[in-house]
Amino acid sequence: MTPDSEQQVHLLREMLRIRRFEERCVELYSATKIRGFLHLYIGEEASAVGIMQALDPDDAVVATYREHGHALARGIPARALMAEMFGKAEGVSRGRGGSMHLFDAKTNFYGGNAIVGGGLPVAVGLALGDKMQGRPRVTACFFGEGAMAEGEFHESMNLAALWDLPVLFCCENNLYAMGTALDRSHAETNLAVRAASYEMPAWTVDGMDVNAVEDAAQRAATAIRAGAGPCFLEIKTYRFRAHSMYDPELYRSREEVERWKERDPIAVLSTALKEAGALDDAAFENMDAEVVSEVDDAVAFAEAATLEPLTDLERWVYSEVVTP
Repeated sequence: MTPDSEQQVHLLREMLRIRRFEERCVELYSATKIRGFLHLYIGEEASAVGIMQALDPDDAVVATYREHGHALARGIPARALMAEMFGKAEGVSRGRGGSMHLFDAKTNFYGGNAIVGGGLPVAVGLALGDKMQGRPRVTACFFGEGAMAEGEFHESMNLAALWDLPVLFCCENNLYAMGTALDRSHAETNLAVRAASYEMPAWTVDGMDVNAVEDAAQRAATAIRAGAGPCFLEIKTYRFRAHSMYDPELYRSREEVERWKERDPIAVLSTALKEAGALDDAAFENMDAEVVSEVDDAVAFAEAATLEPLTDLERWVYSEVVTP
């Protein structure tokens, strides 16, 4: 296997890990083992996996409430993520964040943010701090196209451009935000054109093609590291599931969803690898079995994990110095 085909198999495995993790979350949610809101990333895996290939371990990531895929692709262990979904103390946010508030300082993963567009000013603040302290770091900020109707989007874009901040703005345009079609909420539907009005490089990429996303992210990250200031990517993608588990999904047709499923990023890449002779059915089935085993292990870990004692309910209101 060539280095390139090894990288392609790695991309496929990472997307498959996200898909199987989330499919299991659907089962667990239906069994009421996961509570609260649950926003699935199924269909959008190429975006997170492609972007993460361009980031260094020291770079920062700011995500949305649909962030399980970002967290897994960033390297947060599946065990810690699943325990968080269960609300257990061994979770990545001590069981206090749940599905929408994943946070991990070790991987520079700064949320998980339940507020639409809420991560944008956080990303600008992180990048400003990096620039002031001379740290050669990129901050990747994920958000949906719905966030581009929020005031903080415009404020964040403006400040990032004014101050030449090292931010990679990653707009995951899945066409419907929570449940309103793009052309019913945005007068200008070419989102890269809108971003370019802030005098920063901005372009559109096929979000169902993990290689296209990786190439665009590498190009943007390279420019940012060279001091070019912020960049904006409009990642055209599609969620195969409803906005959340509570969404009756009355705003789009089943036929449309099925048409987009024909471009499933996992199926497209696996087919390409098989045609190129870099993967066969047996190898794919083995990969899938290994991924499912990892998810099974994460669920068993979460089931056996502990609930936070009532005596700790007032802890972490203020920061504490934790000794090893």
